[in-house]
Amino acid sequence: MISQFGPFTSVQVNVNASGQNIVGDAANECSISVDPLDASKKTIAWRQFNNVRSNFRQGGWGYTTNGGATWTFPGVLENNVFRSDPVTNSDELGTFFYLSLQSNQQETFICDDLWRSLNNGQSWTLLSGEKGAGGGDKQWFTIDKTNGPGHGFQYESDDGINCSGGGVEFQRSVNGGVTWQSPVVIPNAPAYGTLDVDSSGNLFIGGEGGSSFYCERSSNAQIAAQTPSFDQSTAVNLGGFLGSGGINPAGLDGMVFLAIDHSGGPTNNNIYMLASVVPSGRTTTDVMFARSTDGGLTFSVPTKINDDPVNPNKWHWFGTFSVAPNGRIDAVWYDTRNAANNTDSQLFYSWSTDGGITWAPNVVVSNSFNPFEGYPNQSKIGDYITMVSDNTGADVAYSATFNFNTARNQHEEDVYYVRVFPTVSSGINLISAASRLTHSTAGTFDVNMPLSGVSGVECRSATTYNAVFTFDAPVTSGQVTVTGGTATVGAVTFSGNSMTAQLTGVTTAEVVTLHTQNINGDGLPHGDVPFGFLVADANASRVVDKPDQTLVQGQLNQTVTSSNFREDLNADGLINNTDLNLVRTNKGHSIP
Repeated sequence: MISQFGPFTSVQVNVNASGQNIVGDAANECSISVDPLDASKKTIAWRQFNNVRSNFRQGGWGYTTNGGATWTFPGVLENNVFRSDPVTNSDELGTFFYLSLQSNQQETFICDDLWRSLNNGQSWTLLSGEKGAGGGDKQWFTIDKTNGPGHGFQYESDDGINCSGGGVEFQRSVNGGVTWQSPVVIPNAPAYGTLDVDSSGNLFIGGEGGSSFYCERSSNAQIAAQTPSFDQSTAVNLGGFLGSGGINPAGLDGMVFLAIDHSGGPTNNNIYMLASVVPSGRTTTDVMFARSTDGGLTFSVPTKINDDPVNPNKWHWFGTFSVAPNGRIDAVWYDTRNAANNTDSQLFYSWSTDGGITWAPNVVVSNSFNPFEGYPNQSKIGDYITMVSDNTGADVAYSATFNFNTARNQHEEDVYYVRVFPTVSSGINLISAASRLTHSTAGTFDVNMPLSGVSGVECRSATTYNAVFTFDAPVTSGQVTVTGGTATVGAVTFSGNSMTAQLTGVTTAEVVTLHTQNINGDGLPHGDVPFGFLVADANASRVVDKPDQTLVQGQLNQTVTSSNFREDLNADGLINNTDLNLVRTNKGHSIP
């Protein structure tokens, strides 16, 4: 499966030997790594469910040697071994590592083991021995890539459901992942988070602990002869708390991601934290970001990255980010802003070139998918997605439900790779919108729809309406979606500078918000236009009442023209008693 959205191409990763979808399986919770010396070589690991009627999953993975154009799925780490929570990483020489949670179907134990690939993910060797990396649930790890004393050390943290011991724990390997030292409890229990190392070899762990997020520092984890300790704890305000359930019923709505700038420039060693959080008074999530410019001692106030107006019904979930070698910050997340049902999701992208102070306008990266379909015997699409940045863009691994399984009559969960990159606007701007109907032989007439503020009023009754959007340059492609109200978008056609979308299922009294995007394949939003529909409101007062009846009566049997077409309420080219009856039928109806 290849899913194209504007300039962004999502390529399915969990495919058979012919590159085709494997019908009946499920794949989610994916982690990507890229060879820093040869970006054409990448690997993605995920939770592989061979049978969606069971919650038994294994350690799946795929690799590419051509930059992600095609993928090979060799199988799983170990056949018939229960695995979950895959995390991959690469050292500076392109050696790939795969940290995998191992358990049984009853989950009577949870331990981790570490695997290594010397051929860019084509095959893996167990490095730590079975369950030899200790750890626990929601484990994450990082590699010290500095030139300091901790070079090559591997650092791991978990969420407190452990292989041994109690509390949210940290473990270290000083020999490349072969053996792991005894766990150390992390102050403030920062769970569901990630780790990174600054240029001085200081280790930082970010996560949620109790009522706050925390950034914890260990400056001696890089000293092999010393037991790691944590010498700096900073509470971080991300504007809310981590959520679970809701749009991802049996899982998290996102994790906490921490990453450090290694650019060597003005933002070098900045520490960044990002998460999809539930703001106070809400049940849905926003993507929030904070930064530290003083080694984690203090953090900025949180910044909201999703740029749509606050809407308590919209989700911005599974937020993740990465930092490019040149200091650019890339972020992606699932977003429901364009969905009338508030749950169908698209992958969105934004970036910052000033250390997270400002963020680029959000860009849609994928087609829409239903996250509630394709569940294995576990009602979630994983707990996270991941990405890796370079100087021109970022490689993203995510799960979506684009493939349809006719046997189950629903879509399937699969893993996809997409390359995102800062986009340049096509320069095309939306300049006007209208509702257009043809009144038999009398002609075609438009009701103007202002681009913002109070909507225009379409008073005519029709089975199919035509929403016409006019731009300041020729348009050859684009998309229209319903983000508010009740309507179904049908055929979308193009002529000159105009794009016309057919609408059906519109009720007699409502405001429908239409979102325009991806004009000429630019992947960008181009405006949300409110279309007011109130049948028989001839004078556009937003209520059907006596003055509308008077207007129609005054035009009975007159020729329909551009000055009185609003009185031809059924758009049949005649103004007669049928139009009067429409006023009587809809009297008292109104729109805001």
